[in-house]
Amino acid sequence: MTGLWALLGALAVTVLVAVLLRRREGRIRPGRAGGPGGGAARTGDTAPGDALPDAVRALLHPEQGPAPVTLVQVTTSYCTSCRPARAVLTELSSRTEGLRHVELDVTDTPEVAARLGVLRAPTTLAYDPRGTELLRVGGVPKPDTLLTALRPYLPA
Repeated sequence: MTGLWALLGALAVTVLVAVLLRRREGRIRPGRAGGPGGGAARTGDTAPGDALPDAVRALLHPEQGPAPVTLVQVTTSYCTSCRPARAVLTELSSRTEGLRHVELDVTDTPEVAARLGVLRAPTTLAYDPRGTELLRVGGVPKPDTLLTALRPYLPA
């Protein structure tokens, strides 16, 4: 009988953890102010983009020039949610002026993910052309919620 109660307790804890993790999926959080790419912490510090890894800085300024907002989707080769996130971000950027979507695969460069403060894939980071992190989304973003959060940074 004690084993049954232990099993039920473990099951309840598992369900609770799963529900809590599911609620975090796609939630928008503000950018990391003062962190890499999140803006200078004090007057006289380096410019926002100076702290970014080279791989990210190159994505913000491609040959065709910077976009008002670049969505950097941090992915890995073993990520199962990255494909749905890619579909959402590709569709959203194709119908929104001033929004560009790029992918950054960190499978072989976990130090880049660590410098960005990314703990899971997919994570979407929104940057302005200077390299300031505007916001971040863990998991598959909800398109309407993401677009609403990005509106202040996009052309009218």
